[in-house]
Formats: sequence, structure tokens, C-alpha cells
Amino acid sequence: MTQKKQKMSLTKRVLLGMFIGIMTGFLIRTFLHDNAFFNEYIVNGFFEVGGKIFIASLKMLVVPLIFVSLVCGTSSLKDISTLGRLGGKTVAFYLMTTAIAITFAIIMGNIFQPGVGIDLSSATSFASSEAPSLGSVIVGMFPSNPINAMAEGNTLQIIVFAILFGIAVSASGKSGARIADFFVDLNEVIMKLVVMLMNIAPYGVFFLMAKLFTEIGLDSISNLLSYFLVLSATLILHGLITYGVCFKVFTGLNPILFLKKMETAITFAFSTASSNATIPVTLETATKRLGISNKIASFTVPLGATINMDGTAIMQGVATVFIAQAFNIDLSLADYAAVILTATLASVGTAGVPGVGLIMLAMVLNQVGLPVEGIAIIMGVDRLLDMIRTAVNITGDCVVTCIVAKSEGEMDVDVFNDPNAGDKDEELRLHKLGLEVEAERIKNA
Repeated sequence: MTQKKQKMSLTKRVLLGMFIGIMTGFLIRTFLHDNAFFNEYIVNGFFEVGGKIFIASLKMLVVPLIFVSLVCGTSSLKDISTLGRLGGKTVAFYLMTTAIAITFAIIMGNIFQPGVGIDLSSATSFASSEAPSLGSVIVGMFPSNPINAMAEGNTLQIIVFAILFGIAVSASGKSGARIADFFVDLNEVIMKLVVMLMNIAPYGVFFLMAKLFTEIGLDSISNLLSYFLVLSATLILHGLITYGVCFKVFTGLNPILFLKKMETAITFAFSTASSNATIPVTLETATKRLGISNKIASFTVPLGATINMDGTAIMQGVATVFIAQAFNIDLSLADYAAVILTATLASVGTAGVPGVGLIMLAMVLNQVGLPVEGIAIIMGVDRLLDMIRTAVNITGDCVVTCIVAKSEGEMDVDVFNDPNAGDKDEELRLHKLGLEVEAERIKNA
């Protein structure tokens, strides 16, 4: 019997698209940088338009997916007090991992000293936006117009309205039951849209990488090589060690298997550099691959994409040490404590603000009396590092989601332990197991 050719997995196709895109961008930058035709019609035309359409398509699903899945999850809760317990656990774990992240970053920065010997006296000015207070963020969580909140993509307001709506559905008896059934069906349709979009992801990732690497040269990285390497290493170590230990301690499950199941979501996050744009894929991964019930994942994943900023916190820690060393300014233990506290609380206080990473960093620098102008220097490599930060952030979202779900008895361990969970193509699954005869029978049935 002839062996049928296995279909390449989505993750491999996305990684292939990413690699080809990086090489294409590098070759164009190296050999065709001054070619007007390539710059206008290929780089700023074909690549940019294709990448923007892909990102827009991802973001298109974010609002309906958050609202519908969260209504489904909330309306299925029999005990409303469970919601308060879920919220408390989720926020507590997000803040805990953020505090660990920035502490780890400060330690790494002081060990490897990336800013020593770098002169920032000629740093250009950097104008930072004023971050909103925590009180104004809390008030702003409650929408005066939920339709407008959806139109503007205000994640926190959508979450609050969806929770309230779901509670009302749960408390409305037979009428609520009919509405709940409708939302369950609607959620299935939206998840099908997610699967459809994931199949074109390799092409979108190619466009994004090709466009990015026609703009980023090795010179911009080499000038800040120490900073780039220390920050990258800290992000990766936090993602592997901190999350791995937390996952093992609080769930008792295999963190290596967890990371394998996260590979598609991590690849999406890296290529898009947007936690919000990755929400559809993260939710799909959490529910189908990790075995998390929708009532948990629909709450923790969107909330994490909004307030969980471990990757950004690590950037703030390393950047603070880097800028202090570059300007020859000594920071005391009290200063470092202030950095940890400010960055941890700011991860909630600046939620949903565009350019949140730089706003938070400006707040931290002002808190300890460091020159904000230092931000202008590190911006040259920030786009590439932002891709790594986003991958770390969404990994943290799913770690906390698994921890909360396991503690609530809302995690299917059998699904988690199944390496093929989430693969709806039964024929492909059987081929992976080497059961060719059974696969042929199903195909011809």
C-alpha cells in the first residue's frame, strides 16, 4: 500500500512563510534598496497591502470573538459568585508574573550591564504621552455606549458589557436559554472563521516579514547589540523557566507539552507583534489544544491580552538599567523597588493605551529620575523586540488560563495530554498514527 503524503502542519507553514519573508526582505534591502520600482510597487505596495489586510482580518474577529465567547462562558455559569473568584485569581496571577518578570529583568541587566561604555549624551528627545491614572482606567472600563466600545475595539469595556450581558442571559430563564443557545451556535461559526483565516496565515506572515526586513538592517541591531541580546535572552528565559516552573507547580502537568501545543499561537504572536490580533488564535489554542473550557478561556485570554504585559515589563526593567548605565547614573535598591512596583501597577493602569510599552517606560524612568530621552535610542530595535515580547505575553496568558482552569476543575487533562487534540481532520490524525487502512475506510465511507 502506498504511503500517503502527510500535509504540512500550520505551524510549519507559518514558519516557512516567516523564513521566506525574512530572506526576501533581506535580499531586497541588500541588492534592490535603491530600486524605485521595488520600493514603490513591491515593498510599499504588494508587501505592505498584503500585511495590512492580514492584520486587519485578524483584528476583524477580535471584537465578535471576545463578546460572543465571553457571553457563552458567563451565561453557562450557574453560580455567579464564581465569576468574582475567577477574576481575583486571574488578576492576581497576572500581576504576580509581571512582578517576577521585571525583577528578573533588573537582575539580568545588572549582571550583564548592557549600557556600560555607551554614550547617550547625544540622545534625541522623546515625547511621551501621559498615561491615564488607575482610577480613570477603572471608570473607563464601564461603557456608556457598548456599540461604540465595540466599534472602537475597547477591550476592557467589551469584557465588562459581555459579562453583564451573560449574567442577564443566565438569570432570564427560558428566554435566556434560547439566547444562550443562539450564542453557542454563533460561537461555533466564529471559530470556523478563525480556522479559515489561519489557513491563509502563512501568506500574511510572509508579507509582514518581507516588509519588516526591508526596513531593519543589521546596523540598527549591532549598535545596540548588548541591549538586544540581554533583553532577548531575558524574554526567552522568562518564557521557558518562569512560566515552566509556574505551570508545573500549579497544574502538575508537563510544561514541555504545553509549549509544543502553544507553537502556533506563539508563531502568530511573533509575526503580528499584537496580543489583541492574536486573541482568535490564542482562544482556539486554549479551548481546542489545551482542553480549557470556554467559560474560563473566554474570560482570561481577552483580559490577559489587555493587562498581562510580562514582555513589556521585562523591556522596562532591562531598558531602565541600560539607560541608567549609559548615562552613568547609579540606582539604589529603593529605586529598583520603585521600578518594580510602578511597572507592575502600570500594567493595569495603562491597559488599552496605544504605544503602551513606551508610555509605561516613560513613567518608570520619570519615577526614578532617569532621562526620558534615552528611549529614543532603543527605539531602533524595538519593533523586532516587540515581536518577542508579544510571544512571551500570549504564552503567559495561556499559562495563567491553564492554572485558573485547573484550579476550577475546568480543564480536560485528557485533551491536554493528547498531542493531536484540536486536529479536526480525522483522516490526517489517523495518518499521523500510521493507521492507513482506517483512514482509507473513513475517507470512502
